[in-house]
Amino acid sequence: MTDNELKELVASLAIAQQKTDVQMAKTDAQMAKTDAKLDRIAALVGNIANNQGDSAEEFFYQSFINNPNLGKIHFDTIYRNLPANTKKLQDEFDIVLVNETSIAIVEVKHKAHPKLIDDMLTRKLPNFRTLFPYYKELKLYGVIASMISNNKLIEKAKTAGLFFITQQGNHVVLVNDKAKVFE
Repeated sequence: MTDNELKELVASLAIAQQKTDVQMAKTDAQMAKTDAKLDRIAALVGNIANNQGDSAEEFFYQSFINNPNLGKIHFDTIYRNLPANTKKLQDEFDIVLVNETSIAIVEVKHKAHPKLIDDMLTRKLPNFRTLFPYYKELKLYGVIASMISNNKLIEKAKTAGLFFITQQGNHVVLVNDKAKVFE
């Protein structure tokens, strides 16, 4: 290869590199725009999910205000989004119903998943007992409230001994009225 051929090759490589750099800059700019759009879509989807959850919580909360009963158990006081924490444990309870002898922890979802039942049994109910020791003498009930339900979910809640509430038209229906007391 001659010196001229080598110089032409190096020059052509430099030109090709400049073109590549320009194209990469354009690609980077387009990727930045795409990332920004994806961030906006993620925020929008997150807001939609939050709104559905807030809507479900509002529906069940208002239903309990109008009818503070679980089957034959009447409740006198209703708390919403009840937070509690210690140095080692923190939790928030969607709806809490209280009377002189009983307390019910209601976990609200727009569309509950069967894993929620496991979470209620292994985390939410024990956390409540730990975070609120002054309620230790009260009977503790677990409640799943879901706008959308299915037979698998209802059966799992029944087997676990949880109350299960779902929407029926513009009112709630207690699907499982035979819940057990959790210690």
